[in-house]
Amino acid sequence: MTRRLILDTDTAQDDCVALLVALLDSRASLEAITMVAGNVGFDRQVHNAFLTLAATGHLGEVPVHLGCERPLVREWVSAENVHGDGVGGMSIDLGDCGPEAEHGVDALIRIVNDNPGEIDIVAIGPLTNVAMAAVKDADFAKNVRSLVIMGGSNNGRGNITAAAEFNFYVDPEAAATVFAAGFDITVVPWAPLTLNDAVFGADRLEQIATIDTPLARFFMKVCAATLEFDEAVGIPGTTHPDSLSVAVLLDPELVIAAADYNVQIETGSELTRGYSAMSWGVHDLEPNARVIEAVDGQAFFDLICSILSTEVSPQRAIAGLQ
Repeated sequence: MTRRLILDTDTAQDDCVALLVALLDSRASLEAITMVAGNVGFDRQVHNAFLTLAATGHLGEVPVHLGCERPLVREWVSAENVHGDGVGGMSIDLGDCGPEAEHGVDALIRIVNDNPGEIDIVAIGPLTNVAMAAVKDADFAKNVRSLVIMGGSNNGRGNITAAAEFNFYVDPEAAATVFAAGFDITVVPWAPLTLNDAVFGADRLEQIATIDTPLARFFMKVCAATLEFDEAVGIPGTTHPDSLSVAVLLDPELVIAAADYNVQIETGSELTRGYSAMSWGVHDLEPNARVIEAVDGQAFFDLICSILSTEVSPQRAIAGLQ
């Protein structure tokens, strides 16, 4: 079954891998890319999205829309200490390529409302664009087929503070707005899910390196800076929650365990800003999301290897791709 999807992204490291899956998996029809302020500088992440399109041979085929360039009410917080420029120093001459004139929030509303019940959104950055769309159009949330969110931790450790995962920390007000808006939400959390089931350690990275296609080399380059950071903080490999978010939409059989939760986002406390309190059904709260608790990590890795084995040449020369 083909899923028509929009990828809302702050393109760096695993966001690029998520784009590879959305572009090359036969079960996906990527309708648009919307950009949101997150991992790296806004212009840089837009460049990274076009770079990834070129690496897959799809440059000029999928519209890229610029969305919100800062959170709703807060200053932007960078993850450049984790990702560097997000693509391991690679660059491309985009020439006459450029984003669409239509704003990302308006594109989300238009595409979804023109196709009610048919469009899935996979949000792998802060939720600013999705929140703005829900506020601007009261019908938006109910017209979205499903919303897959990479964000938060299931009452677990954060990755930017002890309490918070990066995407929810950057724009907690947007996250709170989205969880209250009435979407059909699936959450792919950082902890424990990503740390348990979506880390590629040395053996898996060695296996990817032996694939030796342009896409496999692209993957290794994109993930290098983040791997160095992850290992420095005790994570034994590269982390892939963003590509997992696309994968579970396309292949629900990857999911081993999931449950309905009431998810609330902390916006008032600086100490726990962006914390995701996920109630598992014992607190008399109405569920507003399905939270994935475990996936088949080997099957997910096999899917990524299959994508990276695709024989495709970059449309344009990519500097730094050896």
